[in-house]
Amino acid sequence: MSAAPLRIALAQPNLMVGDIAGNARCLIDWSLRARDELGAQVVVFPELALSGYPPEDLLLRREILDAVERAVERIARAVSGITVVFGLPERDAQGEAGVLYNAALALRDGQVIARAHKRHLPNYGVFDEKRWFEPGRLAAGAGVFEVAGVPLGLLICEDSWYPDPARALVGAGARVLLSLNASPYHRDKGEEREAVLRARHADTGATLVYVNLVGGQDELVFDGESFAFDSQGLRLRLPAFEEALGWVELETQGGAQGRIVAASASAPALTGEAEVYRALVLGVRDYARKNGFSRAVLGLSGGVDSALVLAIAVDALGADKVEAMLLPSPYTAPMSLEDARAQARSLGVPLHEIPITPAFETFRQLLADLFAGLPQDITEENLQARCRGVLLMALSNKRGSLLLTTGNKSEMAVGYCTLYGDMAGGFAPLKDVAKMQVYALARYRNREGEVIPERVLTRAPSAELRPDQRDEDSLAPYPVLDAILEAHVEQDRSVREIVALGYDEALVRRIVRLVEINEYKRRQAAPGVRVTRRAFGRDRRYPISSGFGRTPCED
Repeated sequence: MSAAPLRIALAQPNLMVGDIAGNARCLIDWSLRARDELGAQVVVFPELALSGYPPEDLLLRREILDAVERAVERIARAVSGITVVFGLPERDAQGEAGVLYNAALALRDGQVIARAHKRHLPNYGVFDEKRWFEPGRLAAGAGVFEVAGVPLGLLICEDSWYPDPARALVGAGARVLLSLNASPYHRDKGEEREAVLRARHADTGATLVYVNLVGGQDELVFDGESFAFDSQGLRLRLPAFEEALGWVELETQGGAQGRIVAASASAPALTGEAEVYRALVLGVRDYARKNGFSRAVLGLSGGVDSALVLAIAVDALGADKVEAMLLPSPYTAPMSLEDARAQARSLGVPLHEIPITPAFETFRQLLADLFAGLPQDITEENLQARCRGVLLMALSNKRGSLLLTTGNKSEMAVGYCTLYGDMAGGFAPLKDVAKMQVYALARYRNREGEVIPERVLTRAPSAELRPDQRDEDSLAPYPVLDAILEAHVEQDRSVREIVALGYDEALVRRIVRLVEINEYKRRQAAPGVRVTRRAFGRDRRYPISSGFGRTPCED
C-alpha cells in the first residue's frame, strides 16, 4: 500500500509592515485554515512575513525585534498539527550585538525544527538589505528538515537567484525546495521569476515551491503569483494581486519522492496592460487602506491622465468612496468640461465644479505691483495650477480624503508639472506610468465598458494653461519623448547612445537636461506605484545639486 502524499499549502497573504501582532494573527489563522480546511501538513508563508516587507529602519528599533520574538512564541503556542514555515528578522542566536539576519523558521508543535539565514542580500534597485542584515553563513544541513519522510530545504528570495544555496540544500539531502519571497512587481516580473526557478530545478532536479507576498506597500506592489513546479513543468500558479491559499501534493516514497502528484486549481497568468492595471488598483487600494483613508478625491480635467486615475480610484475604493473636482480656468475648452462630466457620470462619481477664475484674478491683482512691466509667462500658468491645488487640498482636509495626483512619469521626468499645483496630493497612481502607456491602459479599461470618452483618447493633449496650448509646444511628441526617456531613465543610456538609436541630438540633449534639472521636483512629489524596472524614488536616486550634464562627459 502506497504512503499518503505530503500536502503543502502555499499562503500569500496581504500583510502590514510593522504590525507584528496583526501579522502573527494572520499566520496563525491561515495556518489553522491550511490544516483544517486543506488538510495540509506544511504551510509556507512569504519572506519577512512577521515584520512585513520592507521593514526598513523599523529594524533599528529594539522594540520591533522584541515584538517579533514574542510573536514567534505566540505562533508556537497557538498552532499544532502542521509545520509552519515563515520569514522574520532574527537576532543572532549567540547574542552578538547588532547582528540581524533575514531568516526563515520551520515550526512544528511548538518547536523550531529548522532555520535558514539569507546568504545573498540584494542591494540594488529598490533593495537595501545590507543596511540592516548580515549575510547568513553556510552550515552543513542548515535549513533542511523532513515532513512525512520528504526532505525539504529552505531558500529565501535572492538565494533562489543564485545556484549555490540550492545546490547546498540538495547536497544536504533536500528533495523539495521551499522558496520564501517578497519579490516586488514590475512589468513582466513573473516570467523572470519562473525562468530563474526553472534554472534552479535544472541545476538540482529538486521540486520547487515558490511563495510570494501580495499587497501594496508605499511605492511597491507585491503581485503574489506563488507557484510550484517539478520535472513535469508548472503545476500550480496562485492568482496575481490578491490573497490566496493553494496547495500541492507530493509523492512521499520511492524514486519519485518529492514529485508533485496533485494540486489545487491554477490561476491564469496576467500579461500586458492587464497586469499593470491590476498593480495600480492594488497599489492605490492598499496605500489608502494602510494609511487610514477610506475615501479619495482628485481633480478631473477632461484629459486622459485624470480620467485613468478616476477609473483606478473607483476600481480600488468604490464609486461611493471617490469624488472629483472640475476646476476650469478661462482657457479650459468646452469639450474638456463635457468629457469630464461624461467620465464622472459613467463611473457614478460626484463631480464638484468650481471655476478658478475668481481666485486666479485675485492672485494677479495681489501681485500686480510686483509684476508691473513684466511680460506674462509661466508664472501665470503656474498660478492657475496652484489655485487648483489649494482647492483640492481644502476638500481633502475637510473630507479626510486621500488626494490623488494625476501626473504621469513622462511629465515627472522632464518637470512638466507644478510644485504645489498639480503635484499637490498624497499619492500619485501614474507616477511610474509613461504617457503612451496611459493611453494603452485607458483603452484597456474601456474594454469593460467605455468610461473614458473616445475623444479624450484622440484629441491632442494639453494642460490648457494658455490659449490653444498643446503639450507638444513644450515637449517632443509623446511617442518620441517616451522612447528617449525610457532609454535614459530606465536603461541608463548616454546622450551619444540614444542619438545612435536615430534621435535628433539637440532634442536628446534638451530632454536629458530637463530630467537632470528637475530632480528637486521629484524629491517633493507624492509617492506612487512602481510598475517599471526603474521608477523615480527608490530605484533612481540622483543628487539635486550636481554638475553632471552641465558639460557633457562624453565630449
